[in-house]
Formats: sequence, structure tokens, C-alpha cells
Amino acid sequence: MSNLGFDNDKYLKLQSEKIADRVSKFGKLYLEFGGKLFDDNHASRVLPGFHPDSKIRMLLKLKEKVEIILVINANHIEKNKTRSDLGITYFQDLMRLIDAFGVVELKVGGVVITHYQKQAEAQKLRRILEKSGIQVAYHYPIDNYPNDIPHILSKSGFGKNEYIKTNSEIIVVTAPGPGSGKMATCLSQMYHDNINGIKAGYAKFETFPIWNIGLNDPINLAYEAATIDLNDVNMIDPFHLEAYNEVAVNYNRDVEAFPILNSLLKEVIGQEIYKSPTDMGVNMIGYCITDFDICGQAAKEEIVRRYFETAVSVRKDEASDEMLYKLETLMKKAGVEKSDREVYVKATELANKTKEPAVAIKLSDGRIVTGKTSKLMGASSAAILNALKTVADVPDIRILSEYVLEPIQELKTKYLNGNNPRLHTDEVLIALAIGSRTSEYSNLCLKSLPLLAGAEAHSSVILSEIDVKTFKKLGMHLTMDPIYQSKKLYHNK
Repeated sequence: MSNLGFDNDKYLKLQSEKIADRVSKFGKLYLEFGGKLFDDNHASRVLPGFHPDSKIRMLLKLKEKVEIILVINANHIEKNKTRSDLGITYFQDLMRLIDAFGVVELKVGGVVITHYQKQAEAQKLRRILEKSGIQVAYHYPIDNYPNDIPHILSKSGFGKNEYIKTNSEIIVVTAPGPGSGKMATCLSQMYHDNINGIKAGYAKFETFPIWNIGLNDPINLAYEAATIDLNDVNMIDPFHLEAYNEVAVNYNRDVEAFPILNSLLKEVIGQEIYKSPTDMGVNMIGYCITDFDICGQAAKEEIVRRYFETAVSVRKDEASDEMLYKLETLMKKAGVEKSDREVYVKATELANKTKEPAVAIKLSDGRIVTGKTSKLMGASSAAILNALKTVADVPDIRILSEYVLEPIQELKTKYLNGNNPRLHTDEVLIALAIGSRTSEYSNLCLKSLPLLAGAEAHSSVILSEIDVKTFKKLGMHLTMDPIYQSKKLYHNK
């Protein structure tokens, strides 16, 4: 039986057709992209069968018509705002995205730096980009935006902003993260296009919430869980209901902003195009779900993962108790509990038995393996090795000898002044790679690393950043209890 609940090929076809149809209504279209373009791992977890790069593959079907504008908030640059999922700053992610678009040969038309007020780091970014031949435009704060429409649509409003000249039919406007100013960038560009005699339209591409499934469907609840830090709340689109007598799901920020933003759009375009925020969207993802039971279960699992993720952030003082309370409410709505996560239960049982940190991993075939703390390695390292032996069908024997591991411990503690002699996951994998030259079993385990992608994992304690990054690189879905192994104040060792 297939464990997929989403038809990715159908999605690529319907989505590209929908965008092309919207372009035909305007001639030139600014398409605001919400969420991630290259690595939409949330969608791939919630919709089994959705490929993380689906949106890029869809754009490549329209490649000859597409141009990219990237948007970044000057304040985010100045404050070194970080993408928690990648562990890099928005500044670095902007560079990463430009390179990634270059690899797939999608043209980057330019970069807009919003909220510009002579921030030094924003000026530095502009110099770097212009030396690489990339257009850069400053957009300035506008008093009483978006309410004072006459002022916004004047020389001292959008007219003050610099303009990115583009030549394509579809202008994809995207950003490293939320709060960058994508919508305002689209409107400002359209204002300048109009001055230059170019008629352009606007549409919005948001993957979630899915407008044509239930408000409290687990898939949409998982979106709320994923955006708990933004305080997004799914709601019925009242404008769509009034205009078409049709129930559609949207979220609070778009619904609240619609009246004034639609007025702005009407003034810029010269006519009313949309009757609801849902009208603005072009998302066809809801039509491509083939099994709601499979996707619903995957969404419930994601909500629990988000709960543990937020609980750890609260422990690190990076999130509020209120966010955790909201996630508990979402779990109740979805009908799930912490104990529904099998790896959490298994890791907790082993930790209680050994009185030491423990890790459990659930493989794609449903088998669960565990790892406990020893004098040689941490629980996460042991669990990954045990998982590799299981998927490689290697006997349950020691595949890394103390002869190989002890010198690494000595290097860490004696020569590099480390406090923790146990080997981290990256160190164990390096040892495995070295051992693969002389050991058939080590070689089989090394070659089986790709089989861990998509596996579920849970640690009974907060792991080091090194271990967390290794799990991410392996494509595993890691959660952790909000507990530190020791009482030390610095926990990155």
C-alpha cells in the first residue's frame, strides 16, 4: 500500500497552469511567494508525496517568463536576524538564495532592501551585490502605511522608493523570511511600472493554510503550529463568503489587511480585481491531496513535533509560555498527545531505566532502535549507529573499536581542552568513514546513511548544536525534551 497522500506531478501541472492563467489577465504579474521556495520541508512532512523543491520545479516550467526579486528588511540585516531552521542569518540566506537561483538558471532581476534608514549593514550588502552586477533598490519607511493611500501613492510615498527594472511576464517576489516587506515591494514596483506606462497585476502564492479544505483539518492546524511565533490564526474568509457564498480558509493577517491593501491595489491597477484575500491567491495544492487520512496523520505528527520544538525554545528563553499554551490547544483540537510520538515514549523509557540521556529512532519501515549514553559516545551517536546497523542488516556487534575512538577522545579533552569526552554524532560518522576502508560492516553502514532520511528521532535531553545539525543533515525529524543534561549554563559542548 502506498504511504503517499499527495500527487506531486498533478500539483506541478495545475499550479503552473493556474499561474499562467493569472498572467494572461494582466500581461505582467507580480507573484508574492510566501514560505520557502527551495526547501519546503514543512509541506513535505505534512503532505507525504510533496517534494521540498516542488515550487522551484513548478517555476522552471515557466522559466522563460520568470524573473526573481528578493526582498530583505534592513533592520533584519542590522540585527543579524537568523533562520532557525538553517542556522544562518537572513543576510547569508539571501546570498544562498541568489546562488541557488543561479544554479537552476532562474534570473534574479534584483534585490530590494526595505525599511532603509541608512543602516550600515544594508549599505554593505548593497555594495557587495552591485559588485556582482545585481540591481539593488532601497525602499523607505512610509508614514501611516498602509492607511494613508493618497500619501502612499505620491512622490513622497512609493515615488521615493528606488525601482527595479524588470523585463519578464512573471516577477516572483520572495524573501529569506517573514516581515521582509514583499507585499509593499510588489505595490511599489507596480506604482513605478504604471508611471512608466507598464500595466501590471498582483497575485499571492501561499501554500498554507489550504483555502479549500476544512478550517480545523489537521493540515491547516499544522500550519498554525508552524507559525506559532507569528501569531497566525486560521479563519474563514468573511469577504469570500459574502462575495461568493463559498467557505474559504485564510489567516488573520491577510483578512485584516485586505480592505486597505485591496484599495491600494485598486488605485495602482485602476480597477477592482479581487473581492477577497482568497481571490488574490493562486494556490492549487488542495486539489492534489489524494489521501486525507495519510496527510491528516502526518499533520498530527507535525503538530506534536512543533510542540516539542517550542518547548525547547521556551526552555532556552527563545519563545514564550503563551506560544506553548497555544500549541497545547492545537494538539487538543487535533486530538493528539505527546505520548502519540512513539520515539518520545521509547526514549523516555530508556532514560528512566538507565538514569542517563537516551535517544530513540523510528525507521521508515516502523522499526524502532534506541541509543544510550556510554563512556565512549553520547546517546544520539549510539542511536544513529544502531539505526545504521539495522537498515544495513549488519549483526549487532561493535563496529567501531575503542582503538579508533579513544584517540579521538584524547584529542578532544587533552589537546582541544574539551569538557565532554563522549563523541558527538559528526565525530562518530567520521570514525565510521575511516573504518569503512578496512571493515565491510562499517562500509555497509556508511553506504546506508541515505536510508535514515525521513526517520523520526527523539532525545530525552537537549542535544548540542553539533548533534542537532547532524540529524538535520541526515534528513531526520528530531525532537527533544526541554531538559538539559547538566546544570551548566553553557550547553554547546
